[in-house]
Amino acid sequence: MTEVKVKKDISSEELSQIVVKGMQERKALNIVVMDMRQVKNAFTDFFVVCSGTSDTQIDAIADSVDKEVWEATRQNPRSMEGKSNREWILVDYYDVIVHVFKKDRREFYKLEELWGDAEFTYIEEE
Repeated sequence: MTEVKVKKDISSEELSQIVVKGMQERKALNIVVMDMRQVKNAFTDFFVVCSGTSDTQIDAIADSVDKEVWEATRQNPRSMEGKSNREWILVDYYDVIVHVFKKDRREFYKLEELWGDAEFTYIEEE
């Protein structure tokens, strides 16, 4: 029987990279990692934001992120919101908050503009 080693204690930066991997697994668009650690009054270390083209895709992206994080850390999100309307799904891992938007909703809310002091990393599409 093979023993599975699971890394449980990881940094918020490592967790953000696991989130990105989950997004990429479902072909998320325009992935942005926003480092909030130097932003005054920020309540999290990272926002990871992406878009999908349909409600089905954003649901699949959120599920993929949840699966990747669970497999790597055995950590469930503190909360997951928006699954029922599937226009903007938020997954909260305390130090990393995931935003999965339907493309038009992302353009409407302009989340990146609200946190312009963050350090942005734009992930190249595969």
